[in-house]
Amino acid sequence: MNENTGLSPEVRGLYHVVSYGCQMNAHESEKIAGLLEKAGYVPTCEPAEADVLVLNTCCVRDSAEQRIIGHIGTLKKYKQRRPDMKIAVVGCLTQRRDAAERLARTFPFVDIILGTQDLSALSTALERMDPVRDWQETKHLNDAVDERDRLPAVRAEGPSAQINIMYGCDNFCTYCIVPHVRGPERSRGAAAVLEEAWQLEQAGYREVQLLGQNVNSYCSEVDFCGLLERLLAETAIDRIRFMTSHPKDLSDRLIELISREKRLCSHIHLPLQSGSDAVLRRMNRRYTAAQYLDLADRIRSAVPDITLTTDLIVGFPGETDADFAETLAMVEKVRFASAYTFVYSPRRGTPAAAMPNQVSKETKKRRIMKLIDLQQAVTHELNRERIGRTEQVLVTGLAARGTGDMTGRSDGGRTVNFPGPESMTGRIVPVRITDAKSSTLYGQLEV
Repeated sequence: MNENTGLSPEVRGLYHVVSYGCQMNAHESEKIAGLLEKAGYVPTCEPAEADVLVLNTCCVRDSAEQRIIGHIGTLKKYKQRRPDMKIAVVGCLTQRRDAAERLARTFPFVDIILGTQDLSALSTALERMDPVRDWQETKHLNDAVDERDRLPAVRAEGPSAQINIMYGCDNFCTYCIVPHVRGPERSRGAAAVLEEAWQLEQAGYREVQLLGQNVNSYCSEVDFCGLLERLLAETAIDRIRFMTSHPKDLSDRLIELISREKRLCSHIHLPLQSGSDAVLRRMNRRYTAAQYLDLADRIRSAVPDITLTTDLIVGFPGETDADFAETLAMVEKVRFASAYTFVYSPRRGTPAAAMPNQVSKETKKRRIMKLIDLQQAVTHELNRERIGRTEQVLVTGLAARGTGDMTGRSDGGRTVNFPGPESMTGRIVPVRITDAKSSTLYGQLEV
């Protein structure tokens, strides 16, 4: 179906945004959509029909970067059929000058290339007749208001929304490209965060998720706990989540706050990355496996029903079979509810890419499969332990696969499917768990 049908003369055309990567990228894609709609464009689900096609890129892993580059290559056929289509490539990948220059050479049909800090220039770039390749080296923005915070956002449907509370990272883990493409840490003012949260509350959102590369290091006129306390005091939002937390910075004060305040979700995403102290040192993670275990124990002591999730990397340079065995042992000890598992991917410009003793692809593949099998078994066991319990579920809509069931998320972040009317979307309802699979809980609505 052509969505141009019946459009008013004020509509300038159609747009389509493709988003790769993390939650922060997904939220920035909402702002890209808001900017385009403010400029007079309306969305289409068909990229081939779009007058403006935007790819919001990620470069955290090489596999993601290669997938994006392959996707860009397929867009040439759209441009050949419709020369007036504007194709824009923005985001983390294009913040790297070498990558942006390579894209410009390889794909001359791309009209606009902008980095992470230049998204607000997209509407101006669309007015230009000649290509816009205006990437910038990442720089410190001092105390200036980030232009991205002023952009309108077209929020995804559902009762949950995201708020960026900070940008960038100062940790410089040796495998990570983020500080190089998103720059140093810059926290938004608490008043701006509170205003955005209040607007979301007025719009009917029941849950907000605060986003940052390391939310624990948020610092404006208040620290992160102070920001949470103000959100709790000055808004009536039912649920507040946050990610990501760096283990070295997660404070006892934050643990106590989660234990005391029921509107703070009992879920902490706490990346471990490796269970080997030797690997953690080379990663520049600045904690040991014993310190991580102690932190997990303190969290569970204060919040017994907490959901702990994590990130794990296998095949980091120099990782031995003994190092990997220590990671498996940590998974068994901590018993994460779920884990994002990654094969180490060298990123040009990071210290780890130049480290000796790079691990072979075959070894990485063997290790990742063993880790996934173990984590899936732990996840299934923990899910089975929820059977017979009642979960408070924020209903997000119809479940996938056409079952007719409703789906939502528990306070701990687990997916829960259950029979019920679609009219309960957006409500928080009690669901008694009757069954559990590897990634989903199933239950019946309690009356």
